[in-house]
Amino acid sequence: MHRLRHHRKGLPHPDPLWPEFSPARLARSLWQPHQLNWWIGTVFAIGSSLFALGGVLALYPVLAASWGLDSAAVNAVFFAGSIPFTTAAYLQLLQAANAPEVLPTNSRPRWFGWHPADIGWLSCALQFAGTLLFNLNTYDALLPDLDWLQQDLEIWVPDMAGSVLFLASGYLAFVECCRKYWAWRGNSLSWWVTFINLLGCVAFMISAVLAFVPRGAPEPDLVTLSLLFTTLGAIAFLGGSLLMLPETAE
Repeated sequence: MHRLRHHRKGLPHPDPLWPEFSPARLARSLWQPHQLNWWIGTVFAIGSSLFALGGVLALYPVLAASWGLDSAAVNAVFFAGSIPFTTAAYLQLLQAANAPEVLPTNSRPRWFGWHPADIGWLSCALQFAGTLLFNLNTYDALLPDLDWLQQDLEIWVPDMAGSVLFLASGYLAFVECCRKYWAWRGNSLSWWVTFINLLGCVAFMISAVLAFVPRGAPEPDLVTLSLLFTTLGAIAFLGGSLLMLPETAE
C-alpha cells in the first residue's frame, strides 16, 4: 500500500501508527545521522521553525519590538528560513534521483536526475523549484522602498509561483503514499507525514493569494490573514518534518 514512498526513501517496512511512537523508537529517532531521511526531516524542521517564528513576529509587532526587531529583521527571519527549506528539498531530490527504482544498477550517483514519469521524483523536483522561488521572494522582501508594482513583481509573483509548485508537489507526495487520488490511512505514520505537509501547502497557497498588493494600500485584514496562513503552513510543515524522524527510525 505504501511501499513506493518507503522504497524510494529506504525506510523500514511501514508499521501500524501507534507502535511507531513507542518510547524506544522515539528515543532512536532523535539521533540518526547515518540516515539521509533523518537529515531531511531535521533541516526541514529548522526552516519551518524559522518561518513560523517570522509569522508570529509579523503578526505581533509588539513582540518583535520587545526583542529589538524591526520589520526588516523579521523579513530576514523568513529569508533565513528559506535556506534550510531549499537545502532539505535538494537532499530529498538527491534521494529521489538515486532511488533504486529509477537508478540503473552500478550507475554513478546523480545530482538531480530526470525522471518526470516517476511520481516521487516529480514531487521532489517541484518542491525544490518552489523553494528556490521562496529564496527569491523572501530575499526581495528585504529590499527597501519598493512600490506596489515592484512588490507584486519581485515578491508576490515568485511567492505565488512557489506556492503553486509546493501544492502540486504536496499532492503528488500524498498520491504516492496513498496509491490513489485520495484515501484515508489514519493508521499510517507516512500517510500523516504527507497529509500534514499537504495541509501546509494549502495554507501557503491561501497566504500567497491574499498577499497580492493592489495599487492602493493593501487591506490590513488581508495582510493579517496572509501572515496567519503563512504561520499555519509553517507549523504544518514543522509537524510533518518532525514526524519524519520516527518514520525513519528502525
